[in-house]
Amino acid sequence: MTVLTQIFVYLAAAVVSGPAAKRLGLGSVLGYLVAGVVIGPHVLKLVGAIEDVRRASEFGVVILLFLIGLELRPALLWNLRRAIFGLGLAQMLAVGAALAAGAVVLGLTGREAIATGLILALSSTAIVLQLLDEKGLRRGPVGLAVFGVLLFQDLAVIPLLAFLPLLAVGGAAAVHDAEAAAHGINLIGDWPAWAQGLAVLGAVLALVVGGRYLTQPVFRYIARAGLREAFTAFALLLVVGAALLMQLVGMSPALGAFLAGVVLAESEFRRELETDIEPFRGLLLGLFFITVGAGLNVPLVLSRPVDLALVVLGVMALKGLVMFGLGLLFRGPWRDAGTAAVALAQGGEFAFVLLSFAVTAHVLGADLAALLTAAVALSMAATPVALTAWEQLARTPARAGAEPVNAFEEETPDALVIGFGRFGQIVGRVLTANGFTTSVLENSVEQIELLRRFGRRVYYGDGARLDLLRAAGAERAKVIVVAVGDKDKATEIVEIARETFPHLKVLARAFDRRHAYELLDKGAHIVERETFEGGLAMAAETLRGLGWRAYRAERAARLFRLHDERMFEQLRPLWGDEERFAIASRESSPRMDDLLRSDLERAVTHTEGESEEEAKGPDPGAFGC
Repeated sequence: MTVLTQIFVYLAAAVVSGPAAKRLGLGSVLGYLVAGVVIGPHVLKLVGAIEDVRRASEFGVVILLFLIGLELRPALLWNLRRAIFGLGLAQMLAVGAALAAGAVVLGLTGREAIATGLILALSSTAIVLQLLDEKGLRRGPVGLAVFGVLLFQDLAVIPLLAFLPLLAVGGAAAVHDAEAAAHGINLIGDWPAWAQGLAVLGAVLALVVGGRYLTQPVFRYIARAGLREAFTAFALLLVVGAALLMQLVGMSPALGAFLAGVVLAESEFRRELETDIEPFRGLLLGLFFITVGAGLNVPLVLSRPVDLALVVLGVMALKGLVMFGLGLLFRGPWRDAGTAAVALAQGGEFAFVLLSFAVTAHVLGADLAALLTAAVALSMAATPVALTAWEQLARTPARAGAEPVNAFEEETPDALVIGFGRFGQIVGRVLTANGFTTSVLENSVEQIELLRRFGRRVYYGDGARLDLLRAAGAERAKVIVVAVGDKDKATEIVEIARETFPHLKVLARAFDRRHAYELLDKGAHIVERETFEGGLAMAAETLRGLGWRAYRAERAARLFRLHDERMFEQLRPLWGDEERFAIASRESSPRMDDLLRSDLERAVTHTEGESEEEAKGPDPGAFGC
């Protein structure tokens, strides 16, 4: 079977299975797993050896950890400290101990039981986060607690890879073979322990320093060039480079990607990185789950269905019960604790790596590892069904007055401000000063550098990109302010916002009257000509300079605004017919001047007899202004 044929089969399976399973309410992950079983070597035999595809698709897990790292701003880590280092640590120890005890009861040796308990204590970051996103639970208290536990588990993979070989019965040679199998090329495998430790520390420091100080100039250089594909290529280069660096010093590639994400979490390019890499994550994770399904040992499942069913149900029940108890212990409502327990009851994607690692290290036998691998895959497949069943079982009316916990404060803005130049800054500062949360996108690197020096949090990105608008929080915001300095770009953003996010109120900066008509035609609710109010203010000051009283000058400006707005609405139906619009504009201009003079004369007559003191200040209610 050719490479192109295999790629076609895998992609076709992903396209068909994912959406179908999601429409059935089962979650796309279950669809991918089932599709893998169907096309695998034990059913339809549409694909051959899956190891090469699995190794490539495992890069999806690496990208996932990079994106998780990008979310870990210091403020978020501090908000989640209880979930990560409290609930996460407790879950790992309690579940690992419970599973190990159960394994001993079933007849495993001590070392096998410990290894099995620790490996099966891990849950699937990819499955759980995707399911929570699909069900809208990611941003609430359940999502935050589960995210903290998963993050701790991902971090625990690294110590587990170092600890499992200590259980080996084959001595140092087995340990070395296991490390090589787990991490691929290891340039420091033969070095003394102290030298290896220094090498790992040096690699981590290189990631931190390089990510913080060397990547920013490259990002700015690429941004100035305006090549989006180069930006995507550099983002992938960062992930691959960080993963490769950790692999060369014998550590997990996922750790390198995670650290790189953490280092770049405060970068102004974080939004752009997330949106550029996200499609690769989704595709590769989908392929990863398909290969998991294709690699499922169907003959083993068919030959030992009872044993396998007992293992799957026992593991999920034991993990769920322990996690439910911990959720209550950490003072969570029983429904939230139950949701978290069911969501974390399956085995994790890192279990496949660790089980293979444990076999190479002579900690577990091949038959036992095969059984556990099948059990992990089946538990993954059962999780969407179990979570749906729990939701039906625990469904109750929403608690009155309950408010979702919001540690992701940047992800739920009140307003999006697209363009933060001289116009957008005024809008943004007024909103912030009055207690509203804004999410700001700006595509000028120089402007971002200037604003960040003054403490403003602004992200690099093109506001016309739909994926970037979503990442900035357009689906949850109330209004969007389009204040970019490009007429065509402003029109494009307004059109995208109205078509994709109809709930948003769209306010746009117009360059002139014609551009204002164009923006309104594209669906903008309110337009503001950028120089109109400034010009009116200057005209009023000019009248004062020519000797008019302040009240009369302000009233003249308000009258002009009133008549101009009327004329703007009257001419709007003619917009698009250039000749009729030009004729009507020429005819309306003298008429407007006559009306203005007439209104001003009446206003002056009306104010005759007012005292000098009364005429100094403007009347806020005059002419409805």
